[in-house]
Amino acid sequence: MDFSAAVWRKSTHSGGDTGQCVEIAGLPRVVAVRDSKDPDGPKLSFSPATWQAFSADVKSGTFDLQH
Repeated sequence: MDFSAAVWRKSTHSGGDTGQCVEIAGLPRVVAVRDSKDPDGPKLSFSPATWQAFSADVKSGTFDLQH
């Protein structure tokens, strides 16, 4: 997949300078994701529906650690 046209953005919930950030870019037919610490490294791509479902699960706390 060609990511050269991607305009990457960090989440407003990213932890500042902690280095624990992901960036996303909307491309035709996919949502691309990369590690902000390694912008030239691997990138993942998801269908918009899959990304939307994942985002909804994150927002609802599905993946929160239980202590």
